[in-house]
Amino acid sequence: MRCPHCLVEFVSEVRWIDLGEDKDGHWAIEKYECPNPKCGKYVIYLVNGESPLPIGIWGFRGFDSVKKRIMVHPKGSSRPPVPTDVPPMFANDYTEACLTLSDSPTASAALSRRCLQNLLREKANVKYGNLADEIEEVISSGTLPSYLVEIIDAVRNVGNFAAHPLKSQKTGEILPVEPTEAEWNLSVLEALFDFYFVLPEIVKEKRAALDKKLKEAGKKPMK
Repeated sequence: MRCPHCLVEFVSEVRWIDLGEDKDGHWAIEKYECPNPKCGKYVIYLVNGESPLPIGIWGFRGFDSVKKRIMVHPKGSSRPPVPTDVPPMFANDYTEACLTLSDSPTASAALSRRCLQNLLREKANVKYGNLADEIEEVISSGTLPSYLVEIIDAVRNVGNFAAHPLKSQKTGEILPVEPTEAEWNLSVLEALFDFYFVLPEIVKEKRAALDKKLKEAGKKPMK
């Protein structure tokens, strides 16, 4: 998993604290400690599950089936911060989708679908329609590299648009999400942000540096 404090990937032994059972089922605390020596902070989830596993030598060991898992510490996002080159109209939706991911994947997915649709309309100049058709248009345009084609096309498959057509017709609707859909949408947005905003700025800066060196050498800048 990725530590939401320091954003370093880690493997850590889980510790469980049994909270007991109420009308909603069994509750427990799921706790990890980041092994990064520069971090060392706790990552804590509140978990609601069914069929608690048999008590082991170290006590409570979790559930056979988890119904709900909510990050309670830290309260925030474990996704990378949005690059500064991304305009606010996209950055705001992306950031909100990240912040709501742990509490409501359905709300997060609705925000990320809306952000994706606005991004395709503004940067890929697709015709206004439903999200599924707009994804197909940008794929058919040949303007995206193959790795982006694959991940953006998976948005429709992971989200199961065929079963939930409102996901493409009304992107802001709060609708049931498929497993991993909300997180996948955010990963797609991150890749598109790099393609549309970050990489062009890097190329622009390198081009300017090269032109400066050519000028100092008495040569004409690149055309």
